[in-house]
Amino acid sequence: MPSAQIGALELYYERAGSGPPLLFISGTGSDLRNKPNVFDGPLARSFDTLAYDQRGLGRSSKPDVDYTMADYADDAAGLLDALGWASAKVVGVSFGGMVAQEFALRHPSKVERLVLACTSPGGAGGASYPFHEIQHMKGEARARHLIPVSDTRRDAAWAAANPETYAQLVAMGAADPFADEPGRAMGARRQLEARAGHDTWDRLGQIACPVMIAAGRHDGIALPATQERMASRIPGAQLRFFDGGHLFMIQDRAALPAMTEFLLG
Repeated sequence: MPSAQIGALELYYERAGSGPPLLFISGTGSDLRNKPNVFDGPLARSFDTLAYDQRGLGRSSKPDVDYTMADYADDAAGLLDALGWASAKVVGVSFGGMVAQEFALRHPSKVERLVLACTSPGGAGGASYPFHEIQHMKGEARARHLIPVSDTRRDAAWAAANPETYAQLVAMGAADPFADEPGRAMGARRQLEARAGHDTWDRLGQIACPVMIAAGRHDGIALPATQERMASRIPGAQLRFFDGGHLFMIQDRAALPAMTEFLLG
């Protein structure tokens, strides 16, 4: 299994495809063992795609210490260094978009072009949904709570009219096959604690690379109004809304091709 030593941290990563180098930074609780993932989509057909399990998750190290957003950004920079990449195009999704903001701010020479997908700047610009406030919710209860948040069209009336699809979404949202692994709960909690403190709002104007902000029109986690504020703050940022919620990248077939076109410049 490929891994990179970043200081005392061991980061598990995977790499596939061909083309310009692309770093993909995933969202809250992501684990490359869960399928489908980025390697099952079209990005690896256009890019030499690199993705990894962030600290505290998956097959990466899970140190029981405070995590900061700066730590996550420096992990990404260290991974590029370990692979000999001077720079890359970057896609950050949800929590990964928060990491990507810090990455672009702390290591600007390493980011060629940046897609911020369904994410938020925090602070006065607006935060994404406070997952740290529902850590006590598990399994189906958590899934049922988040379905109408992830996509605001999926309210109680929609659930009643689409019982089979709703049941599938509940089952998917409740599944956590690695929940009992040592350090899994602690690492996930540490990530949410770092996420709660995310705030790049006052620094967004310092991002100098080309930026595309991609979002779902019906996202209740990373709100559309927040995307508009973020776009107004980053010089020259392009803002694109797609037909979907927080999972617009798989809901709208136009999303990934548009992101690919932007990344290829």
